[in-house]
Amino acid sequence: MPSQSTSGNGPGPYTSGPVKRTPLRKFQVFLTLIIQTMEPIAATVIYAFITQAIRMTGITRQDEKKIGYYAGILESTFFFSECLSVFHWGRASDAFGRRPVLLLGPLGLSVAMVGFGLSRSFWSMVVFRAAQGIFNGNIGVSRTVLAELTDPTNRVDVFSFLPIVWASGTTLGPAVGGLFANPATRWPKVFGNNGFFEQYPFFLPCAIIGLLAFLVFAICFIGLKESSPKFQSPEIRTGENSPLLPSEESASDTASTDTAMPEVSSPPSFAQLLSHPVLRATLLNRAFLAFTEMSYAVLIPLVYSTSIEVGGLGLSPYQLGITMGIYGFGGGVLNILVLKRIVKRLGPRKAYIISYATFIWDLSMFWVLRAVVAHFGKVNLLVWVLIFGQLSVSTFIHPMWNSMALLVVSGAPPGALGATNGLAQVISSATRTLAPTVASSLFSISLETRLIGGHLVEFVMLGITLLGIHVSFALPKELEA
Repeated sequence: MPSQSTSGNGPGPYTSGPVKRTPLRKFQVFLTLIIQTMEPIAATVIYAFITQAIRMTGITRQDEKKIGYYAGILESTFFFSECLSVFHWGRASDAFGRRPVLLLGPLGLSVAMVGFGLSRSFWSMVVFRAAQGIFNGNIGVSRTVLAELTDPTNRVDVFSFLPIVWASGTTLGPAVGGLFANPATRWPKVFGNNGFFEQYPFFLPCAIIGLLAFLVFAICFIGLKESSPKFQSPEIRTGENSPLLPSEESASDTASTDTAMPEVSSPPSFAQLLSHPVLRATLLNRAFLAFTEMSYAVLIPLVYSTSIEVGGLGLSPYQLGITMGIYGFGGGVLNILVLKRIVKRLGPRKAYIISYATFIWDLSMFWVLRAVVAHFGKVNLLVWVLIFGQLSVSTFIHPMWNSMALLVVSGAPPGALGATNGLAQVISSATRTLAPTVASSLFSISLETRLIGGHLVEFVMLGITLLGIHVSFALPKELEA
């Protein structure tokens, strides 16, 4: 049998013989996943109309080349505020339980989304975008709950839903943003006589997502149960709600999590967690993944929606929303049918290295697309074929995050799963805070200075990706198991 992580939290073997699978608490897993789905929805709903929203505020003074700078600020604010709060959410969940921390997220998010839709100035948008990030800061806690609800016999299957969750969110978010933005213009017979929707053209998509967040809160308030052994009653801990008892192997594997946690007087600090070499290497790769993936995600709406004359593809919010929605849906289906098997067959380390390398293609296609559109002066059939080719390969982002989630759980020190997932989310949020500002500013600089033919942003991002590929080989081979 291949070697396994000594953390006690590892996802277990990927190439060993058959092991009896522990039954899942499916409803609890489902509730945890729908809470987690709200992060990508809230993060991406503005992507389809962000260019138009910034233009509406008048802060760029009608200079389209400067939109990238302000788009970076707006998008980075979400992850900056998430970064500031996420580790504290993780520590709070270790101290007060998972359930109350998880429930606060969608409740606060529902209010923040409505506030964003009612904003007409750039800086009020920034304030409510920050609030959205704060209430999404409990995302690391949801991963902790999933780890506590699973064991090595079923953890890969459950964690394979994480990229599906992201795909679902990145499908629904841009689709709602693209379809329901500017309703007074799109459906004048229904909304045209209402001055409210003319004054607040982006309220409707934000209100829809806010309502969805409140519904998630209501459902989970009724059905979600505490998963931390530290806060469970003895009846729950020894009853059918404890998924790890049926398997002797799984019980021993999770002993460090279930028995050690009640003895921990306080959650470990950043420094204590980072003293573990395996976890350090894993978190460094998580930083590269979050930065590269977020930069790519930010560049898609910027490149696709910027006018052809300036250097983009000139897609409308509706076209962009539909395109991103189809991409997210297709990626989720492909992950269910094909991509999660890559992680099972190769193990998370190899699957991560191979899938991360596909960013070379994804980022290079921006260069190709912009050059082709500039040549023809319009988006023709060839351009749509190239867009399809770019976004098809982009579906490998899903096994990247699936693999990374498993690697983080595997590398977590005993009894510190909540703090470890909190720290991992801090790393993601910190790099996602930086990525939009860097990528969108590089895009604006490329348009203004025409360095490397206006392709400075692609050149820099490809260099960062090559460095990330090099770093991925530093992942310990013990995580292959």
